[in-house]
Amino acid sequence: MSELTRAQLRREREKTSALWWIAQTSSWLALFIVVSLLAVMIGIPRLGGATAYTVLTGSMRPGFPPGTLMVVKPVDPNEIRPGDVVTYQLKPGEPTVVTHRVVGVGKTAGGEQRFTLRGDANNANDPLILPEQIRGSLWYSVPILGFLNSAISGEQRTWLTWLAVGGLLTYAFVMLIGAWREKRTVKST
Repeated sequence: MSELTRAQLRREREKTSALWWIAQTSSWLALFIVVSLLAVMIGIPRLGGATAYTVLTGSMRPGFPPGTLMVVKPVDPNEIRPGDVVTYQLKPGEPTVVTHRVVGVGKTAGGEQRFTLRGDANNANDPLILPEQIRGSLWYSVPILGFLNSAISGEQRTWLTWLAVGGLLTYAFVMLIGAWREKRTVKST
């Protein structure tokens, strides 16, 4: 048996060992988790024109405890109904937002639309909300993921996304080179 054939047999045995399978499964699982987290927290909201927020207080318990990631899509205020969960600005034009459930939709004597909202765990309604304060309606939520969302700033999100893209491209390149080298080795025998 030639030295080249022994090396090929050794490589094949290494590829079928328990350690090889554990390493392959772990790397694919890690890749899947990272890509899934990026998709849920960044990709899907951006593609859908939505914004991800994190529940910081217990006002929406038990359905949305603190740490829940809430992805909110812009909505026409005329489509909002009681029971919808919406995110609104505390004061028009200011960045601070709250996410609560709509408990009433009405109009003033002058015909202007107003919304009554309340946190699921709260006993009192919020002050009346104007349509221009509404940032959007709940699209989807993921428990616990909000803690990670809060820990990562906008700038960190950008470089983490590029880091993940670079890692995936590097992984693809390494796999391509490995396949090319293996093909060359097999052809030369």
